[in-house]
Amino acid sequence: MEKKIAIIMGDGIGPEVTEQSIKVLNAIGRRFGHQFHYTYGLMGADAIDKTGNPLPDETIVTCLESDAILFGAIGHPKYDNDPTAKVRPEQGLLKLRKELQLFANIRPVSTYPSLQHLSPLKTKQLKDVDFVIFRELTGGIYFGKKELSEDKTQASDLCVYSKHEIERVSHLAFQYAQKRKKKLTLVDKANVLETSRLWRKVVQEIALQYPDITVDYMFVDNASMQIILYPAQFDVVLTENMFGDIISDEASVLTGSLGLLPSASVGNKTALFEPIHGSYPQAAGKNIANPLGSILSSAMLLDHFQFTAEAAAVRAAVEWTLANGFVSKDIDAINNYSTTAIGDLITDHIERNTGSESHGTNESFNKSTII
Repeated sequence: MEKKIAIIMGDGIGPEVTEQSIKVLNAIGRRFGHQFHYTYGLMGADAIDKTGNPLPDETIVTCLESDAILFGAIGHPKYDNDPTAKVRPEQGLLKLRKELQLFANIRPVSTYPSLQHLSPLKTKQLKDVDFVIFRELTGGIYFGKKELSEDKTQASDLCVYSKHEIERVSHLAFQYAQKRKKKLTLVDKANVLETSRLWRKVVQEIALQYPDITVDYMFVDNASMQIILYPAQFDVVLTENMFGDIISDEASVLTGSLGLLPSASVGNKTALFEPIHGSYPQAAGKNIANPLGSILSSAMLLDHFQFTAEAAAVRAAVEWTLANGFVSKDIDAINNYSTTAIGDLITDHIERNTGSESHGTNESFNKSTII
């Protein structure tokens, strides 16, 4: 089968980790008989430097004409450290979400036994952790009207949600819960915020259409504590834009590294897949970044194409590298492998492993020897 994939490398470590995902997708293509056609576009600080625009029109067209988008990362210190900057990298990503109507961000959170020692939580709290965060992506305070007084001593950000915005992401979350453990938790702040009270009202109405789903409600401050105290209690977590941004980053500590978490942004048009770790400019160009968040995002991309066996092959290869200690510097500061080496190991595993056998830890590969 042939698929068109838009590639946006982005900023910082984005190009390095995305290159590994492309290698992995090419390996999947060779093993399963698919052809992936890549078209490259600019976004973020890279786009500003080259065009003056954080999201050139050509990139939007490329994305709309593709079957899916693989994105690296966005952000640069020269903009992060300049609050007066009028043009910012993040404007490109926010605009792309609006243009493509990417209203739902899906972030799976699971733990790996071989990495549990890296988490600040005790092992008993990490057992059976496997949940998914559904974050509304195109509404709320990030997109609300922003004002700064003339004397620059007072600022405001307006948080606005419509019933329609809440309904569309909620239906996706409920449908996803039906395929899992049939439990959904709405995270809000309904004791204080009017927008949260609307969220709760709408979700209560929608819940009547899904009688097989158990629904509970949790204030965001309590949810933040519960993710640390007892993360295994969650199955599908549904929440608004800003709360979802914060608690999904908090949840990343459960895995042992921010570099391990993938995400998908879906809506009415082309879906976008990206790791959640950000641009990490301090590591850019050093070949030390963890590519697994990006590679696991490519597995979600394959799921989106309904390439179930292909996605499983990618995840099996990732689990194999972690189980055998072939990890990046963020996971093991002393015994670690480069970004490209990990990409090569996963690629080789996919090409050589049919799924019926597993590799040992002492093997000769095309591009590397493992002892």
